[in-house]
Amino acid sequence: MTRSTRVLITSEHDVVRTGLTTLLDEHDALEVSEGAVDSLVLDGADVVLYDVMALVESDESELVRMVKETDVAVLAVTRDLRPDLADTALATGVDGCVSLDASAEELVAAVEAAAWGDLSGAGDPGATDFTVNPGLDDDRVHLAPREEEVLSLITAGLSNVEIAERLYLSINSVKTYIRGAYRRIDVRTRSQAVVWCMQNGLAAPPTD
Repeated sequence: MTRSTRVLITSEHDVVRTGLTTLLDEHDALEVSEGAVDSLVLDGADVVLYDVMALVESDESELVRMVKETDVAVLAVTRDLRPDLADTALATGVDGCVSLDASAEELVAAVEAAAWGDLSGAGDPGATDFTVNPGLDDDRVHLAPREEEVLSLITAGLSNVEIAERLYLSINSVKTYIRGAYRRIDVRTRSQAVVWCMQNGLAAPPTD
């Protein structure tokens, strides 16, 4: 009987861990768990899904240690708005990358390719190459710098008035940037915008 592939999901964000676990749990060939990088030995993982947002809050030493001191295959879970984090993860020596926006089918394919040791798709001409930065897709959302800044402050829980005061803008300017950003990311409400920001790695700044 073929042994299940053991997958460890590590992320600082509950919504990311829960979402990835839900997608992968539907596949009987995968044994999924959540935990910290330090639990690798205990969990005996074959593949680790590593949320690159951890690189925003700390340096890459933890990731480097995992890549260089264990035999586990490491897949960086990337965010489309932060291709730089995918570049950093690849520079540390992770085995491959998969976007947080990937479909369940793509996610499973990446995990299976990591377990087989063929993330480049060399064994199948039609396979996806998971060794490249998925954030370099020309179809990704392009936000203006001010729109991105306003969205990050919305994610931090600031009201329009508070955003205006913080950025030294008029309230009407703030509303204009919000409307423009909402159109670009295809959302209609503040709560939808917050979810989108979390999914795409647009971190909230310190609000002091």
